[in-house]
Amino acid sequence: MEENISLRFEEAVKRFGNRTCVKYLGTSFSYAEVEELTETFAKALLSTGFEPGGRLIIYLPNSIYWIIAWLGTIRADGIAVPTSPIYVSKDIKYMANDSSASHIVCTDVNYGYVKEAMPETALKLAIVVRLDDLLPLWKRLAGWAFDRVPKGQFREDDSTITFINFMKKGDASLAPPKRRDLDTAEILYTGGTTKFPKGVPISHGLYLIAAEEHVDVPRPLFPPEENVIIGSAPLFHILGQTCALSTIFEGGRLIVMPKVNLDAIFDAVERERAKTIIGVPQLYRMILQHQRLEYYNLSSLRYCFSGGDVLPLEIYNRWKNKFGVPLYQGYGATETCGGVLLCRTDEENPPNSVGKVVPSKEVRLVDPNTLEEVAIGEPGELLVHSQKMVKAYLNKPEETQEAFLEIEGKLWYRTGDILKRDERGHFYFVDRTVDTIKHKGYRVSASEIEGVLQEHPAVMAACVVGIPDPKVGERIKAYVVLKEDVKGILGHDLIRWCRERLASYKVPQYIEFRDMLPKSKVGKLLRREVRAQEKRKAIVAS
Repeated sequence: MEENISLRFEEAVKRFGNRTCVKYLGTSFSYAEVEELTETFAKALLSTGFEPGGRLIIYLPNSIYWIIAWLGTIRADGIAVPTSPIYVSKDIKYMANDSSASHIVCTDVNYGYVKEAMPETALKLAIVVRLDDLLPLWKRLAGWAFDRVPKGQFREDDSTITFINFMKKGDASLAPPKRRDLDTAEILYTGGTTKFPKGVPISHGLYLIAAEEHVDVPRPLFPPEENVIIGSAPLFHILGQTCALSTIFEGGRLIVMPKVNLDAIFDAVERERAKTIIGVPQLYRMILQHQRLEYYNLSSLRYCFSGGDVLPLEIYNRWKNKFGVPLYQGYGATETCGGVLLCRTDEENPPNSVGKVVPSKEVRLVDPNTLEEVAIGEPGELLVHSQKMVKAYLNKPEETQEAFLEIEGKLWYRTGDILKRDERGHFYFVDRTVDTIKHKGYRVSASEIEGVLQEHPAVMAACVVGIPDPKVGERIKAYVVLKEDVKGILGHDLIRWCRERLASYKVPQYIEFRDMLPKSKVGKLLRREVRAQEKRKAIVAS
């Protein structure tokens, strides 16, 4: 079937036209209104020289404007390039040049970075959004009066236009979309945990299949058109796109959050009777520790999904005990367009399981050195194949060759992650291959040790790496962030805690306390940064 994202959204509009599609800062936008804004944006793009196959960078926080820009670019037969709103000028310059983007939509707050980057790129037009542009006048006045809306300085000129004035250009004719199925709909950039961020071309067909599979998972709990999702997961990331944005193709309601604010999330759940929340493990930890949690009624939540990182068993148990519903896990990657493995809602899932294989994907667990398949219960690197899969990174032939390989006539993506599978088909995350520590001949999982440390009541976060040692290969070192109100905890206490819970060869030899740990701009723990810091220390010491 020749899939197209715009045509799929049009089908949803025909079915659910007057129902709320998106709610942003308390203002509701129906399916019909979102379609009208989307088509106006697409027409305005075409009137400013945007061509089919052209690229537009979406440099915005979660908002109604993000959704209009994404749908509008695709409706104009273009390619959307979502990126993090916290990037700076060098990031924008890199992505603009790598993607060959001609247009960018940004907020007035981050416009300064765009202006700085534009002279060294092919960007022709910056569309500047004020976060209250589409809100009712009384809300805009209240926001100005109480200084609740961020403000940035900019001036309109030949290369800069306000969102409102840009939308007034939307009088061009709009032909039916021609890009279909395997044509690229968007380019998502990886979090940059290795070398430079890599552009991942996502096709119309691949995105829609992934979106359908994520929508289908909670179907046993409630019909998709009754879903109300709290959209705090970033839409520039595959987690937010497949788990949250997908609901707008099925009649659900998306409550978009410009930033993570726990009280705002709690209030939205209570007011909107939200059924779904999406987040990384740290979000659920923060919710459980929030001082005002008891003031809100979150009983409407039915489907709570955790992705993007390993979920500590301690958080899983606390959440289930507190709310009476489990945290459903999944495993995916930008290169696979999200879910490869998802926990089902119509059966009991082992607490540590990241799910079973989704219908559109085929997987193998192999020895990372020989590529021979491993036995059930044995750890192996996860390889992923699908009919409409990503086949290459944008402009990165060397990285493509490293990450994609052909076996028996099929192309497979090497995830670089070590997982195990049980006889019932449940998968369990073990570690990243690059983060596996080789100690005294053993392969030690950094994630396993981090999980044990994070179960300690005094620990907020932990990072474990291997320190090169000629006698044992690598020694195990842990970097720990303690909770603010904790005093008197020593490294010896944490090592003893690990000895009681880990095999002797897995116990850290060193503990270093830190105020914070390095993370990527999409929130992933950067073990490579910690390893690099240790390497620099070793050079200075020698």
